[in-house]
Amino acid sequence: MRKKPILSNITDIATTQFFNIQSMDVEFSNGEKRQYERLKPPGNGAVLVVPMLDDKTVLMIYEYSGGTNRYELALTKGKIDDGETPLEAANRELVEEIGYGAKKLTFMKSMSIAPGYQSSVTHIVLAQDLYPDSAQGDEPEALEVVKHKLADLETLVYDNDLTEARSIAALYMAKELIRQQNLSD
Repeated sequence: MRKKPILSNITDIATTQFFNIQSMDVEFSNGEKRQYERLKPPGNGAVLVVPMLDDKTVLMIYEYSGGTNRYELALTKGKIDDGETPLEAANRELVEEIGYGAKKLTFMKSMSIAPGYQSSVTHIVLAQDLYPDSAQGDEPEALEVVKHKLADLETLVYDNDLTEARSIAALYMAKELIRQQNLSD
């Protein structure tokens, strides 16, 4: 049976505006001890949104990504502001990034990115019944919004511009959820 290790001596070893790097001593139930480091971003987590123009068409964006130093094809995403729920943050990010709001928002799953060393959580949300809306966001430049068909998902996931695992997983989850919704209608 799994028993959580005991953490001690949690120390911030570096802090930036986006991350806290922490060192921590970990003692396992069998007495083994190790030192771990983890990225612990400040804030309330993030959202990643699958905006569906209709049951067949997803809206995606090209956005500059500093980690890869290129424009990546991805889904709308952003941090959850203080006082916001994940669904409120999802709708705000939609309005700011792609110029649509959603009348129907469905929480699908919370995901980690690299749980071995990173503590951030991303809440995956399906956005349907979109309507035009816009607001100023925090992007340094206008984002290119592109349409893709979910029917072409098996080809899309091999597109060299789409490398973000969260977006790929969310697209598959949304495709299945929409299929289930259509079966129950």
